[in-house]
Amino acid sequence: MCCVSPFYSLTKKSQCCFLSQCREVIQNSKEVLSLLQEKNPAFKPVLSIIQAGDDNLMQEINQNLAEEAGLNITHICLPPDSSEAEIIDEILKINEDTRVHGLALQISENLFSNKVLNALKPEKDVDGVTDINLGKLVRGDAHECFVSPVAKAVIELLEKSVGVNLDGKKILVVGAHGSLEAALQCLFQRKGSMTMSIQWKTRQLQSKLHEADIVVLGSPKPEEIPLTWIQPGTTVLNCSHDFLSGKVGCGSPRIHFGGLIEEDDVILLAAALRIQNMVSSGRRWLREQQHRRWRLHCLKLQPLSPVPSDIEISRGQTPKAVDVLAKEIGLLADEIEIYGKSKAKVRLSVLERLKDQADGKYVLVAGITPTPLGEGKSTVTIGLVQALTAHLNVNSFACLRQPSQGPTFGVKGGAAGGGYAQVIPMEEFNLHLTGDIHAITAANNLLAAAIDTRILHENTQTDKALYNRLVPLVNGVREFSEIQLARLKKLGINKTDPSTLTEEEVSKFARLDIDPSTITWQRVLDTNDRFLRKITIGQGNAEKGYYRQAQFDIAVASEIMAVLALTDSLADMKARLGRMVVASDKSGQPVTADDLGVTGALTVLMKDAIKPNLMQTLEGTPVFVHAGPFANIAHGNSSVLADKIALKLVGEEGFVVTEAGFGADIGMEKFFNIKCRASGLVPNVVVLVATVRALKMHGGGPSVTAGVPLKKEYTEENIQLVADGCCNLQKQIQITQLFGVPVVVALNVFKTDTRAEIDLVCELAKRAGAFDAVPCYHWSVGGKGSVDLARAVREAASKRSRFQFLYDVQVPIVDKIRTIAQAVYGAKDIELSPEAQAKIDRYTQQGFGNLPICMAKTHLSLSHQPDKKGVPRDFILPISDVRASIGAGFIYPLVGTMSTMPGLPTRPCFYDIDLDTETEQVKGLF
Repeated sequence: MCCVSPFYSLTKKSQCCFLSQCREVIQNSKEVLSLLQEKNPAFKPVLSIIQAGDDNLMQEINQNLAEEAGLNITHICLPPDSSEAEIIDEILKINEDTRVHGLALQISENLFSNKVLNALKPEKDVDGVTDINLGKLVRGDAHECFVSPVAKAVIELLEKSVGVNLDGKKILVVGAHGSLEAALQCLFQRKGSMTMSIQWKTRQLQSKLHEADIVVLGSPKPEEIPLTWIQPGTTVLNCSHDFLSGKVGCGSPRIHFGGLIEEDDVILLAAALRIQNMVSSGRRWLREQQHRRWRLHCLKLQPLSPVPSDIEISRGQTPKAVDVLAKEIGLLADEIEIYGKSKAKVRLSVLERLKDQADGKYVLVAGITPTPLGEGKSTVTIGLVQALTAHLNVNSFACLRQPSQGPTFGVKGGAAGGGYAQVIPMEEFNLHLTGDIHAITAANNLLAAAIDTRILHENTQTDKALYNRLVPLVNGVREFSEIQLARLKKLGINKTDPSTLTEEEVSKFARLDIDPSTITWQRVLDTNDRFLRKITIGQGNAEKGYYRQAQFDIAVASEIMAVLALTDSLADMKARLGRMVVASDKSGQPVTADDLGVTGALTVLMKDAIKPNLMQTLEGTPVFVHAGPFANIAHGNSSVLADKIALKLVGEEGFVVTEAGFGADIGMEKFFNIKCRASGLVPNVVVLVATVRALKMHGGGPSVTAGVPLKKEYTEENIQLVADGCCNLQKQIQITQLFGVPVVVALNVFKTDTRAEIDLVCELAKRAGAFDAVPCYHWSVGGKGSVDLARAVREAASKRSRFQFLYDVQVPIVDKIRTIAQAVYGAKDIELSPEAQAKIDRYTQQGFGNLPICMAKTHLSLSHQPDKKGVPRDFILPISDVRASIGAGFIYPLVGTMSTMPGLPTRPCFYDIDLDTETEQVKGLF
């Protein structure tokens, strides 16, 4: 407050000026906020004030000013005797609350410790008390920090209300401490004032008070200090903390407070200036939500020759802390859940926050028909994003599938990329990650157990006994659960009181009447175990002779994995899980997870698995690793959610590069016809991966077997084999063109490839219609080796995509199967087994005929025969069976004989995998 009558008092004119200042500050804040809200209608900044003790005066002032400016305000009222630890605990909670944009402390002087003040996040510190904000102020970066509203109010009152020219004035700041003292001194010095700060007990206090033109009281005046020490005509301002808390210390100049904006108070103007800081905080927050080029610290590579093993390369690079990476790419602290040092889950709330953000460019990496060794799609994906971000300074995200433990310990090994284009740490990538596959296994097997248990209980109990156990008396009350009420509604029984059901309704509700011969839901395990392909269950004595034949699938073949990959929200996932059909009843109607009452439990088991996993490449660029649906019986693509979040984070000029399983005829076709339908996303470019090795195989080269050394045809130049094998590449380019998307061929170069072979492949690819064809060397040198590919992809993405689906989902199931067989695989026609035809008829009758098709076919040939290389022609595609993944949302025909549980070879990868028990380092992964 400006005071005091024996020395200097404000005239009516200056009082009016003061009131005008307050109104002007609030009005300006209101106008700025209105402009921000024009572009962001839902935006309303929130100020939180932590208050220790009752201070109704300040609450009223803050509330009224906030309402007038258009802000929201919350008071956290703590007891007056709250400890430092309790204050800090509240501060930390508000720090992480993204709904709050500013935080102020209204606590006693003794609680203003360094620990408390610096617990505040600087970006929410609207009172400018943290070391970071004070440091910026002292350094001269006032536009980048929050300036103390109290200190700023003192300056404005003196200059505008009192009309004092501060240049050359002698300023004495008495009794101020900490941040207020520093801010006052800094602001006065900027105005050219000669400033001194002393405490009340200083010996020279009287003489200094006599010399001062202006005295600023930073704390209550002790009783023993007489007012006569202050010379008449001296301007005195009281901005002590106790005063600002509404407590006038004994001996302070008499203060009269007459209303909210009628009095000439530091307290009122400071409160208005805090509101101004709040609006600035909100503006900064909005600016940070907008797309910007990432300030990413990329990790340097020092490639060695010869190239070491994948695990040696991975272990030779120290990844950034995942919370640092998250901040670099624009994620907020409360949007990640950290697992260890180098991986984190990303919460789906980020999609809501960035819903108005424009998506980046969408790139799919697919491949030609591969050898059993794979052709490096994951490696190309990683190399491409390393090139885009680490070398071309373009925001980019890789989205990969999570590998199954099956191939990791079986034949193929890991799936983190390879050489100098990897996701790190590769052992964490390949082993467990954050437990998503285990969650899927648990959920899948809970549902399997529910099916057989229900059959057993229905077979051994009367309708009444079954009903009484399904709807038990609890404390004398019988109630339906939420999911049971949903089943009643499905059955057309509009009752909510369990005691009112008729005998017929009781039977209808309690009995699912599952036909065991129609059960399609299998148990799963994330291990290659051929001896579980066909089993007999129910042979224990307690099962009373109700046994049946069943099987185990690999965990990634579970429909729950496909649901995870295709869902776009927690609510959508729950609905999809509930729709999953596990069998038919004896009248031919589908039985779902909802009918079994297990949907809620499945959702609980999957609630964390739905969040994408954030990791990084060897060069420190971001990667989402999420979902890993089997690329044969499912669609073989990573999650829709990972892609959607990544597309928002990279911004309009950025790129999201995602990978499809197996060759373009399988993974790419399913990406377009299934994943793009589910997500609504439109791809911009396809990168088609080829290798000289695979092309030689398609040109008639000898068979390639995992674990067996390559024949000389693959290690020596052979132009003719390459030329003959390019027919497969040309066919896969044509398949891509069916969907209207430009294709860039990425030739993944091996050290045995010759320049003549490389040039031939690139030339033939461009002749076949590829937008471009580029040799890539990321495996040996990292992102630097894929810069040409990155440039080609950028140029192709600038062209307008004419994307189209291959078929209309409304056409009959058989016609959709035939379209894929003929247009994509090159088959003459299809041949349905009687069982396949019966299933198609059943699914059509059950109302599932309008779902897209997910072909289950060998990945080693365009046809159904793995040994038919190149481009087979005039073959009839046999459809042995047709199954349905209703929750995931597709029908999957089985082409020929398909195994959903791989087996282990004679010498699996696990022979080489070991743990150093002293360092706990994993050895032998590749």
